[in-house]
Amino acid sequence: MPEDSLENYPASSRIQVIGKLFILKDDLSEDFIRASGPGGQNVNKVSTAVQLRFNLTGNETLPQEVKARAAKLAGSRLTQHGHIIFQADRFRTRERNREDALERLLGLLRKATEKPKPRKATKPTLGSKRRRLDAKKQRGQIKKLRSRSGGFGD
Repeated sequence: MPEDSLENYPASSRIQVIGKLFILKDDLSEDFIRASGPGGQNVNKVSTAVQLRFNLTGNETLPQEVKARAAKLAGSRLTQHGHIIFQADRFRTRERNREDALERLLGLLRKATEKPKPRKATKPTLGSKRRRLDAKKQRGQIKKLRSRSGGFGD
């Protein structure tokens, strides 16, 4: 992402993810739905749960490798159309549920910015090889003793 691209978007339309990375409010959409679970009359009358959708494929502010890691981390939350969906209904108010869903989305995107540490292949130590072979010999001895026990298998 070029440095001058920050000026292309007004501060009021940006949500900071981490450092200089941000997403646009235009990439988000919210639907308010009725929450499930206990809550009595309030839960039956008021649509306080929020379903937050983030348009991952349409986003132009995140680098491609971050988008790829975010898609992998999202798992079943990612739709066929490239939207990540978070549903928040932990709280009684719309505003708290809205904040909760946004915080969960930002957490996922922050985790996607971390580059995975490459795995270094290692060889088994001499001690671990010996322990494995000793365990195999011991198991073989147990099986050998079973086969000569009283003529049941002959």
